[in-house]
Formats: sequence, structure tokens, C-alpha cells
Amino acid sequence: MSFNRLTAGQLDTLKEISNIGMGHAATALSQLIGESIFLRVPQLKITPIGDVPDLLGGPEQVVVGITLQMLGDARGSILLIFPRESAHRLLSRLLGEKEKTLILNELGASTLKEVGNILASAYLSALGSLLRMNLIPSIPLLAFDMAGAVVDHVLIQLSQTGDEALMVETVFYGQANPKEAIRGHFFLLPDPASLELLLNAVGEQ
Repeated sequence: MSFNRLTAGQLDTLKEISNIGMGHAATALSQLIGESIFLRVPQLKITPIGDVPDLLGGPEQVVVGITLQMLGDARGSILLIFPRESAHRLLSRLLGEKEKTLILNELGASTLKEVGNILASAYLSALGSLLRMNLIPSIPLLAFDMAGAVVDHVLIQLSQTGDEALMVETVFYGQANPKEAIRGHFFLLPDPASLELLLNAVGEQ
């Protein structure tokens, strides 16, 4: 099934299910850092692959990207993006250190990958329960680079089968003042071969 054949009703149902899944992820992140983390209602849309870096602030925006594969009954990719300053704030709260180089050292990288694993696991657990599917994340990989470079290797497989991707985009933010907010974007990019399986499961809800 092609992405562009999704109906408005299917998109709405997937959005509601993803909203529940991301709620679980936000709760997991709140428990991890000891601060209430909220999320904006997810945007679920079909987006040209070439536009993805622009959603992250432009291809030259420096970000921390955590990528995982969705495994089990459906396949795809998960991309969690934190702007550089948000990643630093997150690490400072988790580790109690303020050094700007924290993102690049072994402890900082390991901590951020664990954050990605917790968020992806919480989301996929909720999604799998609702759709009666077994969905699990792979081991996370981390990149600290420009947004264009971070997303390229995630999207290359999808670009071999089409020019568009189905994405769930969610923005996390903390309750602290806006200057100290932790912001992140969560993207779910199902493999086109798994899209029909997901839609069949949605249709049974």
C-alpha cells in the first residue's frame, strides 16, 4: 500500500493511537529526570523525505540524533532528535554536570542512548498493546551532527521505495521557563512493506 492512499480517517486513528503512545513516552521521560514533561499533540502526516531536515530547523542545524529500528510484527525506523542545547540541558539534569562537552563524551553519549531506548520502548509498548502487535526497538545509535547528515542514513532505505514517508512528529517540553525547556522531536517512519499491516490493525480498533 502506498502512503498517499491513506484516508483522513486512517490518519486520525493513527494519530490518536500515537498520542497515547507518546503519552507513555513522556511519562517515562518525566520519571527519568524527575520533572514533568509534556508533549504537543502529535502531528501525523505524509511528508516528502527531502523536507525532514527543515522540520528540525534546517539541514545545518546541529542536533543530537538517536536512531533505532522498529522490529517485530512491523518494521521501520524511529528517530529522536534533540537540539544541541536541549540535549545539554537534559544531560545536565540527569548527570548534574554543566560542561558543554558532555554530549561528546562516553558517559553523555551512553546516557542519551538510554533516553532514546526508554522513550522508544514506552512508545512501542503502548502502540503494540493497542494494535495487538509485538513491537520492540533495536539497540540505539547516536549521532551528533547537522540535521541533514543525521537523518540521511535513516531515510536512505525509505527513499529507495518512494519519495515520501509517514511520520509521527511530537515535541516534548519541560515545565521550566522557556529558556530552560527540554525540546525534542520523535519521528516514526514505518517501512512501506509494514504499512498495510499497521493499517489492518488500526482497522480492528
